[in-house]
Amino acid sequence: MKFSVQKVWQISFVVLVFVMFADAQSRNSARTTTNTDGTILSVVAARTNDVKEPIKPENLYLYENGIEQRIKNFSFDPSPARIVLLVDNSQTVPADVEKLKKATMEFAYEIFDGDQLFVIGYDEKAEIIQEWTDDAKKLETSLATFRKKGNPYLFDALDVTVDQILIPLMPGTRKTAVIVIGDGLDRGSSTTFDKVLSKLQNQNVTVYAVQMPDRTGGAYRRDQPKASEVITKLTEGTGGKVFPLDEAQTAAKSIADELRKNRYLLSYFPLNTSSYDARRVFLIADDGISVRTKNAQPPNIK
Repeated sequence: MKFSVQKVWQISFVVLVFVMFADAQSRNSARTTTNTDGTILSVVAARTNDVKEPIKPENLYLYENGIEQRIKNFSFDPSPARIVLLVDNSQTVPADVEKLKKATMEFAYEIFDGDQLFVIGYDEKAEIIQEWTDDAKKLETSLATFRKKGNPYLFDALDVTVDQILIPLMPGTRKTAVIVIGDGLDRGSSTTFDKVLSKLQNQNVTVYAVQMPDRTGGAYRRDQPKASEVITKLTEGTGGKVFPLDEAQTAAKSIADELRKNRYLLSYFPLNTSSYDARRVFLIADDGISVRTKNAQPPNIK
């Protein structure tokens, strides 16, 4: 198998980085992600050239903490998506209610047959705006309950979303995503950022963001990441993407298309890695193929 110079450099770099950080990984407890099929990764993959052949396991190269892993299976996931729209409607969010409604409705217009949306508005509590639906008119009516009030408890809202909305769908439903419509600011959550990110990664929930400007102007946060860093870490940590609020329509189409047309399941049995530590994940592919997945596996041992 021939590697390009760029790919050889990427592999060398990631091995060095993983060796440096392997001893510093968290020992936080988490539910296991390993089953009889091995460890599962949700992967976004697409051809970027004119080649029409399916993407195969031998086109991919997976590393955990710098150690190459043997990919057991890589298969296209044709199942419908379950998408939670998590909308910041706190008092100081830098968007008016009508703009929040418009951004939310864009997804109702773009989802595919079988996909469903669940809308939650959050301030100091997470409130169900609309339960699972694919009915745009029904969704539009429900958005009348949006308001701007209180502080944004984003981490608590994410925690509740995973525990009460998404986990009950599993293991039968693997194609799950959360779309945060906000700037990433959290003021007051009892749930820590690291805990909620680990939970999202453990459940293979992909986080996308329709991002507003940081209302704090990038102010330093003593005990948690800055708002913009929260968005970056949530999306990169789970294999998602970020779109600006002003491009909500583009975001909705891109995310819906990606979930329906480019979503795969990759399975492998981890080799030479600790079950007690978080493991850094790095996935690359042959030239002409783009791939994206979460950047870490949480610990497997409770």
